Amino acid sequence: MRIEADLNKCDGLGMCEAMAPDFFEVGDEGTVVVLDGNPSEEHRTDLAAAVDACPVLALKLVS
Repeated sequence: MRIEADLNKCDGLGMCEAMAPDFFEVGDEGTVVVLDGNPSEEHRTDLAAAVDACPVLALKLVS
Protein backbone atom coordinates (compact mmCIF):
# COMPACT_ATOMS: atom_id res chain seq x y z
CA MET A 1 0.00 0.00 0.00
CA ARG A 2 1.18 3.52 -0.79
CA ILE A 3 -0.04 6.96 0.27
CA GLU A 4 -0.21 9.64 -2.40
CA ALA A 5 -0.66 13.33 -1.58
CA ASP A 6 -1.58 15.99 -4.13
CA LEU A 7 0.10 19.08 -2.71
CA ASN A 8 -1.63 21.29 -5.27
CA LYS A 9 -4.98 20.38 -3.68
CA CYS A 10 -3.87 20.37 -0.04
CA ASP A 11 -5.06 23.34 2.06
CA GLY A 12 -3.22 22.21 5.21
CA LEU A 13 -6.39 21.80 7.24
CA GLY A 14 -4.84 18.97 9.25
CA MET A 15 -7.71 16.48 9.29
CA CYS A 16 -5.33 13.72 8.20
CA GLU A 17 -2.85 14.61 10.92
CA ALA A 18 -5.60 14.60 13.55
CA MET A 19 -6.77 11.15 12.49
CA ALA A 20 -3.41 9.48 11.79
CA PRO A 21 -0.58 11.52 13.36
CA ASP A 22 1.96 8.73 12.86
CA PHE A 23 1.56 9.07 9.11
CA PHE A 24 0.72 12.73 8.37
CA GLU A 25 1.65 16.19 9.57
CA VAL A 26 1.12 19.68 8.25
CA GLY A 27 4.56 21.00 7.42
CA ASP A 28 6.05 24.47 7.59
CA GLU A 29 4.88 25.13 4.03
CA GLY A 30 1.27 24.63 5.12
CA THR A 31 0.74 21.39 3.22
CA VAL A 32 0.68 17.75 4.23
CA VAL A 33 3.89 15.83 4.79
CA VAL A 34 3.53 12.06 4.49
CA LEU A 35 5.69 10.57 7.23
CA ASP A 36 5.46 6.97 6.00
CA GLY A 37 4.55 6.66 2.33
CA ASN A 38 4.51 2.85 2.34
CA PRO A 39 2.70 1.74 5.51
CA SER A 40 1.86 -1.87 6.29
CA GLU A 41 -1.60 -3.28 5.66
CA GLU A 42 -2.38 -3.39 9.38
CA HIS A 43 -2.89 0.41 9.26
CA ARG A 44 -5.29 0.41 6.29
CA THR A 45 -8.46 1.11 8.30
CA ASP A 46 -6.99 4.13 10.12
CA LEU A 47 -5.39 5.48 6.95
CA ALA A 48 -8.56 5.05 4.92
CA ALA A 49 -10.43 7.07 7.55
CA ALA A 50 -7.79 9.82 7.40
CA VAL A 51 -7.89 9.89 3.60
CA ASP A 52 -11.70 10.03 3.63
CA ALA A 53 -11.59 12.91 6.14
CA CYS A 54 -9.64 15.15 3.74
CA PRO A 55 -12.14 17.83 2.69
CA VAL A 56 -10.21 18.74 -0.47
CA LEU A 57 -9.54 15.12 -1.58
CA ALA A 58 -5.78 15.60 -1.61
CA LEU A 59 -4.96 12.11 -0.35
CA LYS A 60 -5.22 8.68 -1.90
CA LEU A 61 -4.36 5.11 -0.85
CA VAL A 62 -3.00 2.95 -3.63
CA SER A 63 -2.88 -0.80 -3.17
